[in-house]
Amino acid sequence: MVTKNSTEFDRYAERKAFDETQEGVKGIVDAKITQVPRIFHHPTQDILPDKNSSVSVSDLEIPIIDFASVHVDTTSREAVVEQVRNAAQNWGFFQVVNHGVPLNVLEEMKDAVRRFHEDDPEVKKLYFSRDAIKNKFVYNSNFDLYSSSSSVNWRDSITCYMAPDPPTPEELPDTCRDAMFEYSKHVLSLGGLLFELLSEALGLKSETLKCMDCVKTLLMLCHYYPPCPQPDLTLGISKHSDNSFLTVLLQDNIGGLQILHQDSWVDVSPLPGALVINIGDFLQLITNDKFVSVEHRVLANRKGPRVSVASFFSSSIRPNSRVYGPMKELVSEENPPKYRDTTITEYSKGFFQKGLDGTSLLSNFRI
Repeated sequence: MVTKNSTEFDRYAERKAFDETQEGVKGIVDAKITQVPRIFHHPTQDILPDKNSSVSVSDLEIPIIDFASVHVDTTSREAVVEQVRNAAQNWGFFQVVNHGVPLNVLEEMKDAVRRFHEDDPEVKKLYFSRDAIKNKFVYNSNFDLYSSSSSVNWRDSITCYMAPDPPTPEELPDTCRDAMFEYSKHVLSLGGLLFELLSEALGLKSETLKCMDCVKTLLMLCHYYPPCPQPDLTLGISKHSDNSFLTVLLQDNIGGLQILHQDSWVDVSPLPGALVINIGDFLQLITNDKFVSVEHRVLANRKGPRVSVASFFSSSIRPNSRVYGPMKELVSEENPPKYRDTTITEYSKGFFQKGLDGTSLLSNFRI
């Protein structure tokens, strides 16, 4: 029989009490709290030193790539491919402009996320669940609330798989239904282009990554970060890398996203009309470390709410029997495979059990 000491029990009990309200972090803020509850307290060393270190690298910024000329001619496309290669190898993150997603679609998607999260609590509770397999559309706070050993993060989320088996219109709330369908259609199109460019950046045929089903499944997470009365005590999202091939992020103008680059935290400053692209763990694995999946986090903020939409090209915890390992085109006697074969399902199971604890699961799969 496993016993828990009082500290562990209190920690679990407080998380359970928070979860059972089904009102998330926004419910806490709406109650006019002035102090952050202790389950949200992160160790000081996880917040303040790193947050201050970003000041010293404020002159650094992640690459910004203009896709306007990608279809103009071969020379122009090759120039874009070279920028994508540099960003994927050295940063793991880049922002894209002139990406083809209309500005009004971006704005409506952000507005839709706000509408849902600011709707009547009783309406939101209709969608509250911790089972993203059984339910097409899920609302909750902190997917790893019970599994993670780290502190709870200051955000609420909605989760929905938009491809290849999208929900029916009736399965989505009125507040965000049309926006989610329209935005995901554009993201799937952009994803196809991104995987073409990434394939070319690896020196392979344009269709290579798409033929590996990298663009087949799209999981959308819509995050809502309420204003925080004590942002130096907690985080919006703690340090982690993504369990995806690729992530397309739409963020508003509040800011707070940071990436770990050369042992320093670098701000990913909001750029109007841009989308943030980042390499996921699975793309690092199949490219045998050619492209890098970088750890990142989101700071809490007195301003807000902050809204973001993360679209993951990954089947995540959904059943998927396809086996992946370092691509044969990228390995040799001089550059042997650095990872063992695995499935996205196996990897994601470990990812969700571990939670956002500040470590990368990739190390568990190294040979």
